Order: sequence, then C-alpha cells, then structure tokens
Amino acid sequence: MTLHVTELARVTPAPDSVPVLNSANSLSIPLTFFDLPWLIFHPVERVTFYRLTESTREHFHSVILPKLKLSLSLVLRSYLPLAGRIVWDPTEPKPSIVVSPNDAVSVTIAESDADFSFLSGYGQRPVSELKNLLPELPVSDASATAYALQITLFPNKGFSIGVAAHHAVLDGKTTSMFLKAWAHVCKQENSYVSLPETLTPCLDRSLIKDQTGLDEQMIEIVRSMKNDKTKGSRSLSPILAQEPGHDVVLATLVLSRDDVERLRERVKTESKNQSLHLSTFVISYAYVWTCLVKARGGDGERLVSFLFSGDIRERLDPPLPATYFGNCIFPAGSYNRKAAAFEGEDGFVAAVEILSDLVKGLSSRKIETIAEEFKIGFDCLGVTSQFGSVAGSTRMGVYQSDFGWGKPVKTDVVSIQGEVISMGERRDESGGVEIGICMKRTDMDIVLTLFNGGLLQK
Repeated sequence: MTLHVTELARVTPAPDSVPVLNSANSLSIPLTFFDLPWLIFHPVERVTFYRLTESTREHFHSVILPKLKLSLSLVLRSYLPLAGRIVWDPTEPKPSIVVSPNDAVSVTIAESDADFSFLSGYGQRPVSELKNLLPELPVSDASATAYALQITLFPNKGFSIGVAAHHAVLDGKTTSMFLKAWAHVCKQENSYVSLPETLTPCLDRSLIKDQTGLDEQMIEIVRSMKNDKTKGSRSLSPILAQEPGHDVVLATLVLSRDDVERLRERVKTESKNQSLHLSTFVISYAYVWTCLVKARGGDGERLVSFLFSGDIRERLDPPLPATYFGNCIFPAGSYNRKAAAFEGEDGFVAAVEILSDLVKGLSSRKIETIAEEFKIGFDCLGVTSQFGSVAGSTRMGVYQSDFGWGKPVKTDVVSIQGEVISMGERRDESGGVEIGICMKRTDMDIVLTLFNGGLLQK
C-alpha cells in the first residue's frame, strides 16, 4: 500500500463563529471528573469509508474536498473545542480545553493505491494499512491536541475520513454527533444552514458540579496509572501503548437481528432469572466475551475481568441535555472472576446475567463513587489475565453521516486491540450488530471459529 500526502491543511472555525474569540482572548473549558480519567489514554481512532465511483482526482479536488473543508469550517462554529488543545495552566487545579484565535483542526489530505473494497470490507484486514488512513494527534507533556482528520482519496473508488480524537475532550456519543453535524452541513450546500437541536452541542460545563472532591481524586488516579511520582506533575503525556505488529488484523463480526433474537430466546430458556435486561447490547457483548475467553483457553482458574462504560446523561439528577459536549460515561464491570465461569455451556447465560445486573445498576449508581469505580477497573489491569471492554454501542448511529454522496459503506474503530472490542449497529439491518475485533491473525481464526460455530447451536 502506497500513501501519498498531497496537502496538510488547517481548517479554522468560520470567522462569524463565536464572539468570545477575538485577537485578545481565548475560550477555556475546564475538564470535568468525567473527562479526567481519559487523559492517560491514546487517541480514539475511527476510519469511515464512502464509495464514490466518480471520485476522479479532478472531481475530488475540485468538488468533494472544497465542500468537506467549507462545511467543516462552518460546523466548527458550534464545535469550537475540537479546534483547541488541552493545557494545564500552572495556576489552575486541573487541565482545560483552550481554544485560541486562529486555532484550527489539522486535516491531512492523502491519496492511496490500496484496494478500497478490501479495506472497507468485513474480513481480516492488516491494522497497519488501516492506520495509514489516520492522522497524527500531537500530544506532549505540555499540550494535547483535541482532534485531527485525514481525508484519503482512492481514485475512482471512493474516499475515507480518518479521525483521531482525544478521549478527554469527548466521548463516543459526542464524536458521533459531530460527524453527523458535519455531514448535515455539507449536504445542505448552504453557508447559512443551522444545525437541528439534536446536533447542536451543549458546551456548558457548569452543569456538572464537583461537590465531593472528585476532580482531585481523578487526577491522583491518573498520576498513579502513569506511575508519575513527580509531586505536582502536570504532564499530559499518555501511558505507553504497544504498537500492533504486522500480524495483527482487524475483522468485523456480524450478528443479524435473527441471531440476536435466537440468542435472547436461548437465555430466556436457560436462565432461572426471568427479569433480565436483555438488550441487544447485553446479548451481543456477552456472546462475544464468552468467545474471547474460550479462545484464550488456559487454566480455568485464571482470573478474567470485563467492563463497559454507560452513557449517563439522562440518569443524572437533574439530567444533562442529550447533546452535552464532553464525557459523561460511568464504568461498570465484573472483576476477577474465574475463566471457567464463561467457558462451559452455560457461560454465555452467565455473562448475560452479569451484564444485565450491571446495566440495571447504572441507574442507582451515585456519582460520588465514580472515582472508586475507575480505580477498581484500572487496578485489575495488572492482576487479571484477560481484560475485556467495549468501545461504542448500538445506539450511536455510526452510519448516519451522509455528506451528500450516500451513507458510509463501512466504519471501523481502529484503536482497539485484544479483548477490547468495538460495537455498532449494522449498516443495512435494524436490530443487527457489527462487532470489531483486533488481534493476531492466528488468534482471530480461533475467535471466528467459536463465534460462527456458536451461532449454529440450536
């Protein structure tokens, strides 16, 4: 695969954007205790493919690219934090997102000779090739860029939009909302288009109040995770992450609506608990988790843990607007259980029962416990032999970003690996699920055999 970078652009918010930004001042948005835990993680990366056979070089550079750039500039008027960066002022107790005059979103423009149909497919694809479609997101001790984009042309085939986003700035729901807002503006072909209420972000951080010292607790957790013993350290560098090898592939597993329903009926038949929360998310995650545990094999006494993060905007008292910009997710997990609990014939049902309790318990979780919940999860990373988590959900509308050339043919979260999976709705079937898995090819073959074989059980 050859990638040729043709332009390094900077797209600034449209000049008539926000009066708070002028040549003399900046916009500063403090991070909340929901944001702070994500300071230690590397960017969330997603690549979305759009098929467009008329995408010749001339058409791309004269029509498609100008529309994408203009609409990006226009939509950034409402999503100003994405043009900024995270900094930690020495006089402030916690970091903030700072947007200064002339700040911009970096957009890399590239061209690839790779097989568009292969990379945008569902089979096993080298992660190294997908990574080529993603931008760099500069992060240092002193500053962390919020957001970056890469638009890659596949001549006469289509193009991709690669996103790298700092998780401390926004969560998955906000990321999805922004892409849909950008697509909405681009499709309208009107510089004066306004965003619908459902795509207009709420930037008011005063809605989240720290009344029990959660900010300080989260900062201490971050420092301990980074093993940063420097007193008063304000480093924004993430923890070291292992780069995937050349033998690491990403595949998308699919559960049809009928698959989900058959698995749901199996739980109803085999579980003694008849009041379970049997959402598509619970069914799908439980099924994949048991496949991953079985694929790893080994001693049944080994300890395994898995968790997810639930959106709690509407669960707070008072609830936050559904369009709140930032992180508002609460971790819920099951820790240090024996692998044998998920390896037998009743392992899937056991996982469903655990996840059902966790999801139902989100409504009763008190915000005061969020630091403790994060700490428990982080502490288990060094103890458990297998740690699973999930990025995304089946309710984010990841295929709803139509820029005017049709909805995506495929979208993948690339920043996953091992037992960290991604989840989203199926492109062409309501009630179905797409599950992204990234691991060594030999391990993937085992997971796929277990996944497909389990669906054949009656």
